[in-house]
Amino acid sequence: MTLWAIMAILFIMLFLNFPIMIVLIATGLIMMMTMAPHLDYIVFVQQMISSVEAYVLLAIPMFIFAADIIVRGQTANRLLDFVRDIIGHIRGGTGIVTAATSTLFGSVSGSSQATIAAIGPPMRNRALQYGYKDSHIMGLIVNSAGIAILIPPSIVMIYYGMLTGTSVGDLFIAGVIPGIFIFLGFALYEYIIAIRRKIPVEPKTTWSQRFKSLRGAILTFGFPIIILGGIYSGVFSPTEAAAFSVLYAFILEVIVFREVKVRDLFPIAASTGVVTSIVFILLAAGGAFSWIISYLRIPQALTETVLGNDPTQLQVLIIMSLFFLVSCMFVDSLVAIAVLTPIFFPLASQMGIDPVVIGILVTMQATLGTVTPPFGVNIFTACAVFNKPYMEVVKGVFPYIIIFMIVNVILILYPDIIIAYRYIF
Repeated sequence: MTLWAIMAILFIMLFLNFPIMIVLIATGLIMMMTMAPHLDYIVFVQQMISSVEAYVLLAIPMFIFAADIIVRGQTANRLLDFVRDIIGHIRGGTGIVTAATSTLFGSVSGSSQATIAAIGPPMRNRALQYGYKDSHIMGLIVNSAGIAILIPPSIVMIYYGMLTGTSVGDLFIAGVIPGIFIFLGFALYEYIIAIRRKIPVEPKTTWSQRFKSLRGAILTFGFPIIILGGIYSGVFSPTEAAAFSVLYAFILEVIVFREVKVRDLFPIAASTGVVTSIVFILLAAGGAFSWIISYLRIPQALTETVLGNDPTQLQVLIIMSLFFLVSCMFVDSLVAIAVLTPIFFPLASQMGIDPVVIGILVTMQATLGTVTPPFGVNIFTACAVFNKPYMEVVKGVFPYIIIFMIVNVILILYPDIIIAYRYIF
């Protein structure tokens, strides 16, 4: 059986809506049977287990647990009140507040779906009161929630760092700059749209109200300080920072804000366990699939076919980004990273491209994949949260996808922007 026949089986199974775990395991085993029959099948199982053994992966369930705790509490509302009181009165303020709060909440939760669930309903209701079209505000929420994948803590960055040996702390710091660029692009668009559509401006709050909302929200800013400051200063490893974020979420929501009861932690932990099991099953299947294609030297054959014998750095970055973007539009980003990283990372590294640059561009494509039709997970999350049909949600996402793509192209053409933090710190 040829490689192309096996790839055809993979895409047919995907088209028939087989679980992605089954698709990866089945096609991996078929490749072993037909292209490496001398290998013992137990090796495939060992590769699945070893793919989820890395110590740094312990950060994933802990960041998920911390995010689940704060979503259940009042962190989102406190951030929302603070940002609204500070900038809500400017032209386009309601839209800008939505983008800013999503960005800030992303630095707390690290989850785009959690951001939609927490920030989406209150901001959508408020925006509708001020004359925003429903499709417009839903498109903004879907896309601004995607910034959470770029702003630490990011599960995508943790997994990429584990696969390639790249510093997760450096990835976390480097993701902040693209995240800010995208937020500024969204804010500028909201400002222009508010002028063109003559959207009413929210009333300006008093300074006493601003200080009150600051006091209510200031403790939530401890999350990015702990994660970024702790990791980059060397006080914490990423896994230790994740554990401390759980403790901080517990202190904040259970003891200080008293919005989450101790008895609530059990169902929250059960929910975290379900999500973690799904993630780790995907990582195990993707890791084994990645191993077999690397063993068969398929990545080398593909890169030579697509890029030729003497590609430039720019060609490598463009082709790599396209492959990751298209893959993340149809399958889970962690699976795409597990499969494609062994194909492109060695070549990009040999070309002298910084591993942090590669990681941030990969994360950018994962972010775009969550917001881009037809299978963007943020779109389906918004459909469920807002109880709206798919086409109505999709209608408003395209202006923001264009902004995402503009930032994406800028980062590909000028990758030194990504590592600008090295000249600052």
